[in-house]
Amino acid sequence: MGKTLAEKILSDKAGTDLHAGDIVIIPVDLVFAQDGTAPLAIRQFEACNFAKLAHPESTIFFLDHNAPTPTKELSNDHLLVRDFARKKGARLSDVGEGISHQVIAESYARPGDVIVGADSHTVSAGALGAFSPGMGSTDVAVALGLGKTWLRVPSSIKVIVNGRMQNGVSAKDLVLHLIGSIGADGATYMSLEFCGETIEGMTVSQRITIANMAVEAGAKTGLFPADETTRGCLEAQGRGECYRPLQPDADAGYDRVIEIDAAALEPMVAKPHAVDNTAPVTEVKGTTVQQVFIGTCTNGRLDDLQIAADMLRGKTCHHDTRLLVTPASRKVLLDAVKAGYVQTLIEAGAVILPPGCAGCVGMHQGILADGEVCISTANRNFRGRMGNPNSFIYLSSPATAAASALRGEITDPREVI
Repeated sequence: MGKTLAEKILSDKAGTDLHAGDIVIIPVDLVFAQDGTAPLAIRQFEACNFAKLAHPESTIFFLDHNAPTPTKELSNDHLLVRDFARKKGARLSDVGEGISHQVIAESYARPGDVIVGADSHTVSAGALGAFSPGMGSTDVAVALGLGKTWLRVPSSIKVIVNGRMQNGVSAKDLVLHLIGSIGADGATYMSLEFCGETIEGMTVSQRITIANMAVEAGAKTGLFPADETTRGCLEAQGRGECYRPLQPDADAGYDRVIEIDAAALEPMVAKPHAVDNTAPVTEVKGTTVQQVFIGTCTNGRLDDLQIAADMLRGKTCHHDTRLLVTPASRKVLLDAVKAGYVQTLIEAGAVILPPGCAGCVGMHQGILADGEVCISTANRNFRGRMGNPNSFIYLSSPATAAASALRGEITDPREVI
């Protein structure tokens, strides 16, 4: 029997024939942690008495979750991370450079890589054909010291998507539909592997949105084939030499096959307080929103900001609704400025926040008041996720979020486009 993408990548990295269920120790190509997880990883690294990083040139620390910091305690954590990176020779992505997952996709991830990060949305790099699970800070500390990790080769679910999405429907709606269908534990410790004509036609940015949320169904990783779209993306980044084709074998064995008709999809939301609590936008249409948040590692890229700018051009946000926009990286911000998107968004009433996670994790830059409702392009809407357990978060696409900012209530983007 042939191999899935997960089996193929891990077999190649281990230098031996691997199948789902095998336990393996493998070298890693990149290890990273962010300011919320790095302090613990650093302390565990020191508790293990590691003298040095195994591969400092492929170790990165990101200051993105609390950037700039809102408290002295978090500032001290940043100081700890900066000092450790400097002393050990690791790379540092400082405040304002952007969210770890976006920067990894822009500058580091390669087809066939094994990437481990102390953050659950490390899975985003699967959009470029990298096996990239999130891990706890202790496991990441060991990877920092040894340059390798252990894992069980996951079984896989094949997700076949065919058909053309209707206007106003996007990759975010597709992945919300999938998570709602299989549940938050529907792919626990499995590889979600995507294919089909719809997937082939997606940009890498759109694939990142889907890979990013694979973990919300419990998946160990979300993987896409490395194809000509991947090649084009890497060449545009000046990393064309990093490309290699990567496809699952035609006779690979999957635990389950899911087929989705993209043409039948509608704009979707995840209702409070669970990501798999999904519904078509039409079911919650008219819900008043006090805040709209467009950004995060899920939907803070240039094409996401373009969608919002196109919908808001020449218009003004509802007077009772705040619109917060956070580019996912410095590059995204610069490109959005050059394209005129930032000016359009500001003229529509948006507040532009610095590249980073901003209000997504509920530490600053958008904490909600009691009873307030936010529609967000993020990946999680757990109770208290945006800093207040007495608030309500709906997840949506950038198009739905922008349409809702215009009307001050959850709105079907097809009514505005």
